[in-house]
Amino acid sequence: MFKKFKVSLLIFTAIMIGILSGCSSKTTTANTATGKNGNLTVNIGIQQSLGPLLIAKQKGWFEEEFKKVGVKVNWTVFQSGPPHFEAMAANRLDFGAVGNSPVIAGQAANIQFKEIASSSDGLKGNAIIVRKDSPLKTLKDLKGKKIAVAKGSSGFNVLYRALEKAGLKPGDVEIIQLQPDEAQPAFESGAVDAWSIWEPFVSLQTLKKNARILANGKSLNVYSPGFVIARTEFAKEHPDLVVRFLKVYEKARLFEKENRDDAIDLYANAKKIDKDVISYVLENNESLNLPISEEIIKAQQETADFQYSLKAITNKIDTSKVVDNSYIKKALKELKEEKTK
Repeated sequence: MFKKFKVSLLIFTAIMIGILSGCSSKTTTANTATGKNGNLTVNIGIQQSLGPLLIAKQKGWFEEEFKKVGVKVNWTVFQSGPPHFEAMAANRLDFGAVGNSPVIAGQAANIQFKEIASSSDGLKGNAIIVRKDSPLKTLKDLKGKKIAVAKGSSGFNVLYRALEKAGLKPGDVEIIQLQPDEAQPAFESGAVDAWSIWEPFVSLQTLKKNARILANGKSLNVYSPGFVIARTEFAKEHPDLVVRFLKVYEKARLFEKENRDDAIDLYANAKKIDKDVISYVLENNESLNLPISEEIIKAQQETADFQYSLKAITNKIDTSKVVDNSYIKKALKELKEEKTK
């Protein structure tokens, strides 16, 4: 099964490179500008996760802010991080927020993007869970079992690091590649024995279904950081819009932090999730909007090297090469100056 998994990842990488090559000489219709921003549409990707992007989307803050400079906003919903990079390679996506493994796979496939801010440390935001009546008690018990995980996601890295810690090889388990909307019913029905997944699914399963956590980033001492990303060409052509984007993102992050009850209500209404689950998610996975630290870059490099050793990625990469903290530093500086006026 592991051989199949590696082949699938190799095919995914090849597709990414092919898409990039096919699109490198093209300009996206949606992003063709007349003048500085005329007729420009900013394309933002969003997952099923809770966070500042969802707050800003529900409140229309990006639309409101970008309208000031004659720019429209288009949203695309993704099940997980990897599809963001397919869209970026095809010039159909300008911004997104993703986990650590997708950016590594994207960089290894030579997708042109930049990490422009750190959105979470991810220590407790990813976990391997089992059902309440599962006989599995330790990571070693996963041997021979079926484990659901989204290909190339942050859950992928947590799973493989957990197997390593347990002294198991990837071939010792049966990895079932499923996106969250497919994995959830498979997990709940018992079609798979365990699920390597992120928030809010971790809290939803543990609080409402009494699922148990076998391991998470904290117990494994593995960072699964989140990042705000931007398409490289877009950022070069419109650096002012990248800064503007991050300022809106910060507005939403502060709303979540300073108006917790209102944020919980917003998330509950948007996702039809119980408020106690949302409260637990926010405690486990604090939203950030900061420059990417050397500690996070180091953790990313360790993850990339680990995945390269497994041949999950076929190119050895330097994870610092996709980091660009200039936009977030400028955004936070401008916000600070605006606040003191």
